[in-house]
Amino acid sequence: MYEKDGEKYFIVDSHIHYWNGGADNQKNRYGAGFTGCFYDYQKNLSPAEYVWDLEKFGKYTEDDLIHDLFDIGYVDKGIFQPTYLTDFYTEGFNTTERNGTLAEKHPDRLQTNGAFDPRDGEAGIEALEKLHERWGFQGVKLYTAEWKGESKGYKLTDPWSYRYLEKCEQLGVKNIHIHKGPTIYPLNRDAFDVADVDDVATAFPNLNFIIEHVGLPRLEDFCWIATQEPNVYGGLAVAMPFMFSRPRYFAQIIGELLYWLDENRLTFASDYAIWQPKWLVEMFVDFQIPEDMQSEYGVLTTDVKKKILGLNAAKLYGFEVPEEAQVKTPGLETGAAIGSAPVDETHPVTA
Repeated sequence: MYEKDGEKYFIVDSHIHYWNGGADNQKNRYGAGFTGCFYDYQKNLSPAEYVWDLEKFGKYTEDDLIHDLFDIGYVDKGIFQPTYLTDFYTEGFNTTERNGTLAEKHPDRLQTNGAFDPRDGEAGIEALEKLHERWGFQGVKLYTAEWKGESKGYKLTDPWSYRYLEKCEQLGVKNIHIHKGPTIYPLNRDAFDVADVDDVATAFPNLNFIIEHVGLPRLEDFCWIATQEPNVYGGLAVAMPFMFSRPRYFAQIIGELLYWLDENRLTFASDYAIWQPKWLVEMFVDFQIPEDMQSEYGVLTTDVKKKILGLNAAKLYGFEVPEEAQVKTPGLETGAAIGSAPVDETHPVTA
């Protein structure tokens, strides 16, 4: 938990990894390129003191993770989001099995999500059932641009994708995390397009679709979809580090998201180990939308920050939050306000 100026913040890091992207696990040049691309994000969007060397970045340790998230990073709960990439890595990059083994050692702090790929057909559905039986996860992470043989991606609207989402409903797996963000070498940018989110969100109203990286660089497309689909959420991994490197750009991103989605559907994520939660949490609590942008975007209140940093994800996953970390503004816990700006009863898009 983070505390500043008498306020306590319950922190849920909703997008973390325990990967092996090192040279010993890289199957080919694409594996090396994928790890290198992730590393470039860390180098270019982090304060210098939080940049590792490439060898450590490719294969950090359990001790590193526990220290960075929990000893110094203020995280109360961390949620692993797996990414298999078995075309690039011999043992997979960041699998449910690898994450889950670590989560079992720290059940009060960590939990893993599962994953599926609709291109695996019937065998994949059976595998998903077995994964769920083993780990009991509440969510899955989907990577629509992942390569599989000659295929370089799939759409959420593919028929087999619907079969898998139906299976998730049957299993009680309600949180569907989907990477829809910046491209990563060698994956293809267009395979991360957000357009297919609109259809599945309508088709599966009992599932929560957490769009990781808020669709960047397609933020506008994402916002127009999310404002019409109340079960669509925005995961802030990748967006958060711009507080450091481009604060006005981040102010624009968070301002647009709060206007279109409201403060109840945004979730904090460090994308560890690309970035570390310590500096992201500290900087976000201190962050304010610049004064000359506030007439359009409003201001970030303490209660809105609390919801983004942990309360929203805690609600999705049923985490118990101490009373002292709850919001204090009457009505805000029910979403009475639209983002950080005043409520506009004549809002033309959602009317």
